[in-house]
Amino acid sequence: MLLQINYLIRSKRDGKYLVARMPQQSGVEASYLLVFQHDYDAMSYINTHGQEFRDHLNVETASPIQLKGLIERWNYAGFGLVQDPLLPDIQFVDYS
Repeated sequence: MLLQINYLIRSKRDGKYLVARMPQQSGVEASYLLVFQHDYDAMSYINTHGQEFRDHLNVETASPIQLKGLIERWNYAGFGLVQDPLLPDIQFVDYS
């Protein structure tokens, strides 16, 4: 996964990336950056789950090094690799 180009969804309005939020045992919510393997998967996700926002979203590419930097800079707990954008089926990976 990390040896290829990754695709991310980003807001045109505020520059924030699409994340999944999950409650932790400590009661704090952890954010996971959603990552897609193909650009068409990211577009399918937008068209299926965020049709009303599609004009406000961009699909961006990120190399493995850029992905690592984004996770560190935005203090994400890790990333969620979207296996199937229609369901969605997401595999979560902790960065720690």
